[in-house]
Amino acid sequence: MSDINVERQVLGNVPVLLASSRDRVGPMPTVLWFHGFGADKDLHLPELEQIAARGFFAVGVDVAGHGARRLPDLDARIAAPWADALNTMLALVTETAAEVPDLLRTLIETGMADRHHISAVGISMGGYLVYRAIVIEPMIRTAVALLGSPEWPDGDSPHRHPRAFDSTALLSITAECDESVPPDAARRFHRGLARTHPNPRRLRYVELPGAEHLMDEESWRIAMTETTDWLLVHNAAARP
Repeated sequence: MSDINVERQVLGNVPVLLASSRDRVGPMPTVLWFHGFGADKDLHLPELEQIAARGFFAVGVDVAGHGARRLPDLDARIAAPWADALNTMLALVTETAAEVPDLLRTLIETGMADRHHISAVGISMGGYLVYRAIVIEPMIRTAVALLGSPEWPDGDSPHRHPRAFDSTALLSITAECDESVPPDAARRFHRGLARTHPNPRRLRYVELPGAEHLMDEESWRIAMTETTDWLLVHNAAARP
């Protein structure tokens, strides 16, 4: 998009892809965007540009072990038996989530991000990451987890910290026929949150009928429309 400025930086140890309107002035409502297992930040440049066109400062993040910091044996780890691949993925998710506070601090201190309007979006592995990042970083006030799970088989699973989500407007999007990340866990988590969240209207669960983990074009369009609408509704300072 000709009216969107895109640049690459490394903030701390984190490679990022930054997208914003060319006439950006001062701190902006900011969206951290996390990709899936084996992918990288560049895969979602179209979505970053679309989000930036709606008035956000979009920050695509290379998850630990991916993109510009890709592990040399990542392909082999992904091809490992599912339990082993999941352990690898969750370890990289945990490492990246731990980087989020410092990343946000840098974005705020350099005048790029508005500390009062911080959002996070993640797809697949990135969805897992969004759930974990909310537990770690309370500045994330709006979030979209696509095709991820808040229930982890071991360790400090995000679903064990429901009160950490009290201040977050959370949208979870799942696929009805997803065999890689079945929707049950996210659906169950939202049912529980609805009983404890101080404002249940800031919760939304969408299960796309007939969709699989690798979504078809129409399912992806719906997911992105839901995502953009959620970000706009819950970021009053965002400029359309």
